[in-house]
Amino acid sequence: MSSVNTEIKADIDANGPQENQGGHNHSMGGRGGGRGGGRQRFGGPGGRQRDDMRGGMRQDVKAENNVEGEDADGQGGVGRGAAGSGRGRGNRFRGGAGAREDWGMRNQDDRLNERLAGLSAPTHDLPPQDTREKKFTGRCRLYIGNLTGDVTEDEITQLFQPYGETAELFVNKEKNFAFIRLDYRANAEKAKRELDGQMRKGRALKVRFAPHSAAVKVKNLTPWVSNELLEKAFSVFGEIERAVIIVDERGKSMGEGIIEFARKPGAQMALRRCTEGCFFLTASLRPVVLEPFEQLDDIDGYAEKSLPKKNPEYYKAREVGPRFASPGSFEYEYGTRWKQLYELYKQKEEALEREMKMEEEKLEAQMEYARYEHETEILREQLRQRELDRERQKREWEMKERQAEEQRLADEERMRRQQEEMQLRMHHQEEEMRRRQQENTLFMQAHQLSSLLDQQEQALRQTPAGYDSPVADPVIRDYDAVGGAGPGSIPPILITAGVT
Repeated sequence: MSSVNTEIKADIDANGPQENQGGHNHSMGGRGGGRGGGRQRFGGPGGRQRDDMRGGMRQDVKAENNVEGEDADGQGGVGRGAAGSGRGRGNRFRGGAGAREDWGMRNQDDRLNERLAGLSAPTHDLPPQDTREKKFTGRCRLYIGNLTGDVTEDEITQLFQPYGETAELFVNKEKNFAFIRLDYRANAEKAKRELDGQMRKGRALKVRFAPHSAAVKVKNLTPWVSNELLEKAFSVFGEIERAVIIVDERGKSMGEGIIEFARKPGAQMALRRCTEGCFFLTASLRPVVLEPFEQLDDIDGYAEKSLPKKNPEYYKAREVGPRFASPGSFEYEYGTRWKQLYELYKQKEEALEREMKMEEEKLEAQMEYARYEHETEILREQLRQRELDRERQKREWEMKERQAEEQRLADEERMRRQQEEMQLRMHHQEEEMRRRQQENTLFMQAHQLSSLLDQQEQALRQTPAGYDSPVADPVIRDYDAVGGAGPGSIPPILITAGVT
């Protein structure tokens, strides 16, 4: 589709650069700058476009789905919008735009890492892809060129209404082109086939498929990557409309694939992350390589009406028709040289392919050897870690045993001390009890003797005769017997009791 892209870009650039296409990257302030730059009072050409200044869906649609030429203009519009952001409502995006962009990028990376964490599991037996055609994909977007300045959105919508549902219409009246999205690919092909070349106000319409601005090409894939794995892996960057592996005529993978995102930011994030880092899809250490997808047109080709016939080279080249050169002629000699140059190119290309194949095999061997060494080192490290853990556990067990032994000895010593203290207390208590029993005994004897003395004195008062007379009280005689002395003597125990 390179010729078609060139033609679309030429149609877009035919009227010179456009000042206000600030809708390409509204997240960077271009949308606000475009609005400010489009004011009539500043005399900018954007002020003449009521449709282009309509905020909302059409500007966002253009931001996500513009073609190469439109991207270039949109990027220019972003720069001009940012420079003129002080003029209109875009001025509030002027200060701190870089900080906000970095903050948004960090948030995107954080969300991406969270989604990637869910893909670390094995990818055996993935469910089949949903092959049902989606509506309003990037493959159903058409470019309409060679319009006039009085074209309206309603007219474009009515023109494509017989071919199905339409959405996301964008009209550029200054450059005389438009973009529209149809519901299904078949309807878009039918509309292109029937409307291309149709006359409108003296001009032949140019209807082409717009390049998919959110498509990327994936290279350096292993033979074990399927459509399902490719879609699952890259779905972390955004919604995917189509993911397919390119195969040869025998159905063998060519190591390349095409991914069509629903939105351009998803494709840009995938390109950025895969360029800055290494994204692996399988256990192999071959990272995927992403490139913007350059769509080629092998259906319409390069028609005669597309040739620039006003160019003098056209007439010079068409002066002579197809022919075979006569051997030995001037034409034959230089034709042979061209063929030799082409053969040399093929030989060098084949040699380069062989060399690259050898380098790939060499890198594969080095990778396998490095993987083996890496895994061996990991096992060694794990073994060393286990030995260290075992030594640490052994030291912990020995320490625990030593602590338990020390605790046991301390407990035994404490029990021994407690037993000794208890024995001492018991001995002291026994001594105290014996002392108290002796005191009690002595006290009772002293009390008995005191009672006897009282009775004796009482008997002496009542009896005038001596206590040794026959009529003396027998109690007195008992006292004399107890004292062990003669009549009238005081027993030693009484004296001791009296002293006590």
